[in-house]
Amino acid sequence: MLEHVLNARSVAIIGASKNKTKRGYQAIKTLLADGYEGEIYPVNPKEDSILGLKCYKDITDIPEKVDLALITTPARTIPKILENCGAKGVAGAVIIAGGFRELGEKGRVLEQEMVDAAKANQVRLIGPNTSGMINLKSRMNLVGIQDPPEGSIALLCQSGNMALTLITEATIRKHGGFTYYVGVGNESDIKFHEYLAFFRNDPDTKAILMYVEGMSQGREFLQEAYNTSIEKPIILLKSGRSAKGRKSAGSHTGSLAGMGQVAKAAYERAGIIVIENSDELFPVAETLSSQPPVKNNAIAVLADGGGHATIAADLLTDYGIELADLSEKTKESLKKILPEAASVVNPVDVAGGTDADPSIFADCAKILLKDPAVGGLLMVGLFGGYGIRFEKSLAIGEEQAAHRLGAMGRKRSKPIFVHSLYSAYDSHALDLLRHYDIPVHDSLDIACKSMACLCTYGNYLKTYHAKTNFVFNWREKAKPEGKAIIQAAVDEGRHVLLEHEAKQLIKLHGAPTSVGGMAKTADQAVDIARKIDGHVVMKIVSPDILHKSDANGVMLNIGDDSQVKAAFDIIIENARIYNPKADIRGVLVAPMAAKGLEVIIGTKIDEQFGPVIMYGLGGIMVEIMKDVTFWVLPVSPASCKKMIEDTRSSVILSGVRGQKGYDKKTLRKLLGICSELVESYPEIQEMDFNPIILYENGLDVVDARIILKK
Repeated sequence: MLEHVLNARSVAIIGASKNKTKRGYQAIKTLLADGYEGEIYPVNPKEDSILGLKCYKDITDIPEKVDLALITTPARTIPKILENCGAKGVAGAVIIAGGFRELGEKGRVLEQEMVDAAKANQVRLIGPNTSGMINLKSRMNLVGIQDPPEGSIALLCQSGNMALTLITEATIRKHGGFTYYVGVGNESDIKFHEYLAFFRNDPDTKAILMYVEGMSQGREFLQEAYNTSIEKPIILLKSGRSAKGRKSAGSHTGSLAGMGQVAKAAYERAGIIVIENSDELFPVAETLSSQPPVKNNAIAVLADGGGHATIAADLLTDYGIELADLSEKTKESLKKILPEAASVVNPVDVAGGTDADPSIFADCAKILLKDPAVGGLLMVGLFGGYGIRFEKSLAIGEEQAAHRLGAMGRKRSKPIFVHSLYSAYDSHALDLLRHYDIPVHDSLDIACKSMACLCTYGNYLKTYHAKTNFVFNWREKAKPEGKAIIQAAVDEGRHVLLEHEAKQLIKLHGAPTSVGGMAKTADQAVDIARKIDGHVVMKIVSPDILHKSDANGVMLNIGDDSQVKAAFDIIIENARIYNPKADIRGVLVAPMAAKGLEVIIGTKIDEQFGPVIMYGLGGIMVEIMKDVTFWVLPVSPASCKKMIEDTRSSVILSGVRGQKGYDKKTLRKLLGICSELVESYPEIQEMDFNPIILYENGLDVVDARIILKK
């Protein structure tokens, strides 16, 4: 429980100081100035009092209960201090100091020593390497930022500068604010998912805003996010999207797995609103904390100029939002109050109809919001500036409209947004809208992005399924024959299944594949080939040669007996040249697959999220096009469908230029089988099915590679 940490009723400042430039002074000064509701205990063996408060030699000297310690001393002193905190019964500590794992091996050792001391003494840690934390409700400001705005957003951030940026933006906007800020820092003890669970249960927090650089327990976070996002929106900006994932020589999947792709897909599947531009982060959080989600992905645009209306329509369409198809009743009602030149086809352009009386905006909004096809309203243009731009008396009509819009927003379960060129001006009408929790933006792009996020969240809530929760039922569907295949490899000291073993394993779970037979001699190869109808493919079988083509160990379209014998000898010779020390088991002889569309499926273990699956265009094109998508396992049938749709090449599967399409149903089933295999056999480190030949009816896993954990 983090209750006594984040809602501490007493705080000890360890490293308290009279030096005004020191954190130990600034923390006490801020707590006193902000009117912290709890008790403050300075700790410094060299001082008797600081800022009028009695100073203690050690935390164990404090006679009263202490919930939280703010430790401002150097990194090397912290393990011993935590022992004293444990002796005092302190629930948690905020570790300001850097100098831990971010500095290398020596820092990692010190950080582990600190964590061990904390666990041994039952002290939970925020940080280290953190700017601190703030509880706005109890005025517990352990950061020192002046006058942070209070509101309904909880902020989790791994950058002090990003936190300052967001808090400053909220202050300037004069709308929206925070319940808590936690500088997560190195996340050495309290993890992201633990904070999520706390904020999910906090009645004052309506949305959770996150800036993440990396997390240590990604799967636990996804599981908690999946539970939280159905109740409260989570908005997240992940840095490091361009960083390349670690390359693995073992498979295509390992080398293609980009951390950004994996993380983004995983976050979105957990219901998290992923933001890629930092200037959109707070506006979206403000929006989701104050506005209801759009339930039908369709909105109406109300504008006082064609230019803004057109741009808004383009932006919303780019985000995948529909412009609501207005009913005839709605159009007729609009025509009665607007001039003949007005456009009543969404987007609605009032065409000067509000010039003399801006309160007509409210009349139009009421009509539009009554339309069942409209899930939300975006007003764009000059509202709030008529009294500034044209005539002061018009401000009265704008204020009347603002009051009416506020009442509509509170009465209906549909969001109202306003884009105004006069957002930065002193406009009472716009201040009234903010008072009614109607977001006002001067950027049309950000206004549309915020509305798009309301649609995204609404769409997620409609499709939420409690069983898609990132939880594995390990070995539940494992088969005895499958266990035996893996155990035989392990007993030999191998970490790679031979191709025929891999195909046997996946065939046990229903994957369509032609296993063929393994020949140790040319004559055996001929015997196997004679039992196969049509031409055959022949491949080297060796645990030391993973990429058979690199060793010229594959020969295609082999026909009569003489060709089979010759191919056998050539493949063996090529393998020996490629790797003279290779353990060559023989040559696999299998049916030659018919031509079709090549796709790839693979799985790997991601450092943050555990087992993930990849799907995309296959063959050599996987390296050239890199048209792939990643999902965190396990996957549901709906997830398999979405994976396929998320690739640029998905249109090919439906058929192009008169060509027939391909068997998407069987492909979705194979994705599910891959998920089942990983869940059934935890020994699997990676799988790589490339190519898979997809046909109009059915498919064939032509090559299968399975790598086991070492």
